[in-house]
This record gives sequence, C-alpha cells and structure tokens, in this order.
Amino acid sequence: MTLVVQTDELETLRQLENQVNPGATQFEPAITQGWLKTVDFESEQEAERFINYASVLDDGEAAICAVAIERDWAIATDDRRAISFFQQEAPALPILSTLEVVKHWSEKTNLDPAALKLALSAIRTEGRYMPNRNHPLLDWWEAAMS
Repeated sequence: MTLVVQTDELETLRQLENQVNPGATQFEPAITQGWLKTVDFESEQEAERFINYASVLDDGEAAICAVAIERDWAIATDDRRAISFFQQEAPALPILSTLEVVKHWSEKTNLDPAALKLALSAIRTEGRYMPNRNHPLLDWWEAAMS
C-alpha cells in the first residue's frame, strides 16, 4: 500500500468512526502487525509515473501502479480501469483480485468458516463488492457465503 492510499483510506475510515465500522480500528493495527506495508515514492521515476498516471486513474490506483511498475511488484485491485491500464503498462506483472488475497489469507491462517463468511459479508456490504459472474473464484465465494 502506498502512503497516498493509506492517507486516503484512513481519512475515509475516520469519517465513519461514529458508525459501526471495525475497519476504522483494524486498519492501523494491520500495518503495525505487518499485515500491510506502507511505502512512499523512493525515486523521481516513481513520482513522475504517479503524476502521469493520475491523469488517467484516481490517486490511489495511480500511486499503486507507479510503485508496482518501478519495483517490479504485483498489484492488487478490482478496479477495471486500473487493471486495463496496468496490463498495458506492465503486461508481465501479476494482478491480484480481492478474492485471491482473501482466499490466500483464509488458507494461510486456517480461518474458521464463520469468520471467513463474516469477512466476505463485510467486503460485500462495506466495500460494495460482488465478484462478476466470470470471476475464477466465484464458486469459492458462493461456497464460503453459504
């Protein structure tokens, strides 16, 4: 995660703190515990890419793409525009979806099925996310949600 994304996400979560919002209290500990890592632009090339990409993508996606391309890292996003852009700019770099990340996490931590369903329900409700009918992990999602 880039500093741009962290700043934007934390601000959004803080605005929702008066609502039932476990993300507001779990985001910062996830960084502290090493589940998420925050990076900032380390080179002029990354900053330049960010500026160029921000004319096409939102700031968070532009920052992630800039850093990923410069550092030869994978990217995790479900944003169709960002995926298309990233595939054009760096076709060899992998793109992970939300479901791939969550599935990996649930398997690595041996997550209880009830906790997985709760996490996926929060992703669906709070993140307004539903995998499309062609998503390769749609069957996994449906099984976990039942």
